[in-house]
Amino acid sequence: MSEGGGLGVREVTGRDALIELLLDEGVDLMFGNPGTTELPLMEAVARYPRFRYVLGLQEASAMAMAEGFARASGRLVACNLHCMPGLGNAMGALYSAKFSGAPVIVTAGQYPQGHGLTEPMLYEPLVPIAAPLVKWSAEVTRLEDLPRILRRAAKLALTPPMGPVFISLPGDVLDAKATIDLGRPTRVETASPPSARVLDAMVAALLGAERPAIIAGRELAERDAFEQAQALAERLGAAVYRESVPYNARFASTHRAFMGELGRDQRRVRDTLAAHDLVLCLGADMLRMSLESEIDPLPPGLRVLHLSERDWELAKNYPVELAVRADVRESLDALLPLLDDAAPSAFRAAAAARLDEIASRNWSARLAAAPAAGRGSGAMAPAAAMAALTASLPPDAIVVEEALTATPALMASLRTEDRHGYYGLASGGLGFAVPGAVGISFAHPDRPVVAVVGDGSSLYSVQGMWTAAHFRRPVTFVIVNNRSYRIIKERLVALRGTDRFTAMDLRDPAIDFMALARGFGLSAARVTDAAEVGAAIRDAIASGAPSLIELVVADGFDAGAAAQ
Repeated sequence: MSEGGGLGVREVTGRDALIELLLDEGVDLMFGNPGTTELPLMEAVARYPRFRYVLGLQEASAMAMAEGFARASGRLVACNLHCMPGLGNAMGALYSAKFSGAPVIVTAGQYPQGHGLTEPMLYEPLVPIAAPLVKWSAEVTRLEDLPRILRRAAKLALTPPMGPVFISLPGDVLDAKATIDLGRPTRVETASPPSARVLDAMVAALLGAERPAIIAGRELAERDAFEQAQALAERLGAAVYRESVPYNARFASTHRAFMGELGRDQRRVRDTLAAHDLVLCLGADMLRMSLESEIDPLPPGLRVLHLSERDWELAKNYPVELAVRADVRESLDALLPLLDDAAPSAFRAAAAARLDEIASRNWSARLAAAPAAGRGSGAMAPAAAMAALTASLPPDAIVVEEALTATPALMASLRTEDRHGYYGLASGGLGFAVPGAVGISFAHPDRPVVAVVGDGSSLYSVQGMWTAAHFRRPVTFVIVNNRSYRIIKERLVALRGTDRFTAMDLRDPAIDFMALARGFGLSAARVTDAAEVGAAIRDAIASGAPSLIELVVADGFDAGAAAQ
């Protein structure tokens, strides 16, 4: 479907055309880190007050900010990189954007055509380098082609499965002037339910289950389908588990059908799913794991239905009874009345009984039974720190998580009611949370954002704090400081049977996170007791200003007994 009347035919420079095309596509925000090859763009930016350029101090941070904005808003956004080194710096963050399906138009300045033949400093062909991590990669070689390339890139980035695209912009194209047709935006309509035949098959399968479960996936949040997913769980009396990758909130934690995170421990996942006779994988990856295991997470004989808009994920690793490519919200809107019409009274009664039984041991029941965090005499336990943190959050807080070893404790007590309340480290590549939280704050400027980040993780992109300070974003950076790469220590012990830790401690010298934060323009505080965490979090959020809170927690190991 075409949108708007377009920009028409007129004489324009490449640099002005680029910004006007982006604005016409709904992009009024560009995160970036400019260099000399971007000077034509930066000259033009000053002439367009509607178009905001958000400076990141390194390209990986700029890319992560763009990803955070795109994930949290669902809108198209732009990210500007500086030729080959800038693209190289951003590659890990670009991988994360690909993994999370963030619709970002990534641009990089390139030398004028012909000059690259001389192999100047900073030059490499950019298109093949970006190509593996984007939906489409192209270079503009004529100004006349810029509208077609930009329009195509925007359409592709926003068409499910969404993801980043890349455009290389030679300087001579940006400086050229010509009379060209700037075209108009196009969006591909994909919000459609399954066919009547497939819906009938789904209804029959679901009504035939005696112990159903739902794996709730990212598409429920992305397509604003929490209400429909909750209604389905209630109709079926189904236990609900969030999918194994922490893309976003995925399902309200306080709903009585919610059992918690499925996780990526193959044995535990298998044991969890073995209690069920049918699983509906709803807008989710199907059991995406992390480390290799001899144990298959899917129990033998378990019936599986898989509904997703991402056809690559359907039956990717496991055969399923029904693999349905469709929009999850449209599908549930069509499915629910059919279930209501077809469900016999005996099924309804059994579903209600199942739901009552689930409620007795669900996530909320476990949280209520958990001991309260108190004042201790030793080092603060991560579980106590996370419980105190989550108890102090206001209802509208958005939590961005890259806490690694503290993540299970965080998710055991983090209440998420709405689809924007949580964003996690989806790809596993460290460095998202600090700058990602800044981008998320731009997407939701009226909500406080709390980034919970491990001490090691934070250092991959710590310069993102400067952007938060510069633009006065209300982000509270919570550094969970165990003075080590604890997750690597734990895996070395568990997988290799040794506790001789090499290059896994951050103690000599100790990292002064308060000094780092203050150097970037943030206020900072250090907390060593769980009883003081809540007040520190509340004060930081109430300030409305960017700040850092360092939570000094137990490292989990006797540092004196380990090799440094």
